[in-house]
Amino acid sequence: MKSICVFCGANYNGDPILKDAIDQLAQVMVNRNMNLVYGGGKVGVMGLIADAMLQRNGEVIGVIPQFLMDKEVGHKGISELIVVENMHQRKQRMSEICDGFVMLPGGFGTLEEFFEVLTWLQLGLHKKPIGVLNVNGFYDFLLKQMDVMVEQKFLKPANRKLVITSADPIELVNLMADFKAEPDEVWFKNSLT
Repeated sequence: MKSICVFCGANYNGDPILKDAIDQLAQVMVNRNMNLVYGGGKVGVMGLIADAMLQRNGEVIGVIPQFLMDKEVGHKGISELIVVENMHQRKQRMSEICDGFVMLPGGFGTLEEFFEVLTWLQLGLHKKPIGVLNVNGFYDFLLKQMDVMVEQKFLKPANRKLVITSADPIELVNLMADFKAEPDEVWFKNSLT
């Protein structure tokens, strides 16, 4: 993996454990010569991960829609800031220029981005690893809901396994680096049968 797209919130709750995890993620990415691709913001968790990468001389590529630039939330100090027309173009562009995805704590937008690329993986539209950095148990209930979906037979166990999870940034990146996607027809079969 040469780059990781990080989905995360435009808010930050002040949790020092989360801040430490962000710093650790940035360090492991820089150590592995990986670029950060993210939503281009200077606020919240988005701003923290971008700044953590920049402090370590990492490359940071932001993708932001024009309406958010108009609200002056774009991070102008990053390596490259790509301005697109809308949210759909933002997600598509981030997906095109990364080799994997990590979800950090966030809100509705973070979940929406995560589930879209996860659905694309399930359908075989890409073969990139998708990780959840479950800092301080933030996503415990979401991950449990995925297990309920399997138990209730709305999700195949093979597709549940597509979500790589760890509370440790180094372990998560290592697991993602080892990820091997199956052929498209297997994903499609697992999704529909």
